Amino acid sequence: MAKVLSIDPGKSKCGLVLAEISENKIYKAIIIKSELLENYVRKLNTVEDISQIIIGNGTNSEKIIEKLNFFKKEIISFEEKNTTFRAKARYFELFPIRGLKFLIPREVFILNKNLDAISALIILEDYSKIKFTLNKNIDIKTWLKL
Repeated sequence: MAKVLSIDPGKSKCGLVLAEISENKIYKAIIIKSELLENYVRKLNTVEDISQIIIGNGTNSEKIIEKLNFFKKEIISFEEKNTTFRAKARYFELFPIRGLKFLIPREVFILNKNLDAISALIILEDYSKIKFTLNKNIDIKTWLKL
């Protein structure tokens, strides 16, 4: 099954989400240093059947697209306006607050969270017009930060 890689580009770090559109499932979600992105995508492309890359058109996107020119399939630049802001709300859809924690302001729970991968998820959802769910083996609260 062909998968799609969505990237929220940034100067120092990027959020990445690997998803299967036909299943509406997220299989991988990470945050990676921007300088390591090219090698990571090269390696990922050797083990996953990636059919296209969707990249947000914001900060540093043109430079990242140039670095990914080895990818011989489709690279799509897509609008990413307000994805970081929207990622805060999407975080609580993915990880609802339970119990007495519900009484604490939501902002407290995301102060130190890196939301770049959730921003990449929102870019993918906006592009495909599909709400994705998490694969049962993934816990994107514990981001792998490379």
